[in-house]
Amino acid sequence: MTHAKTSYVCLPCQASYKQPYDAYRTEWICPRCAEPLIHVGSAFAPPRRRDTAAWRTLSVLLHAGVRFHKSCCGGPGYRPRTLREVRERMTYARRTGEPFARALVRPDIP
Repeated sequence: MTHAKTSYVCLPCQASYKQPYDAYRTEWICPRCAEPLIHVGSAFAPPRRRDTAAWRTLSVLLHAGVRFHKSCCGGPGYRPRTLREVRERMTYARRTGEPFARALVRPDIP
């Protein structure tokens, strides 16, 4: 029997780890720095470790509460991949009052 795997990341180490999903475990620890890992979901594809702009973008998403869980159609939906896309959505959220997390996953800005 195979167990579903989900991803966890350490932002300071810019590292991603696949772990078996465990509903009863509340915390995973980074093996490099011993800080708590952030659960990001099973549909997460990590950026390259040296791509600091991509990790900054990911940090903004995670701190806003955006995760990468599979939806009914297979993927997590749109997620910004660049800081420019993040800034555009932040500006839109400030201008319209839309919650930041919702604006971040909006594929198009009107």
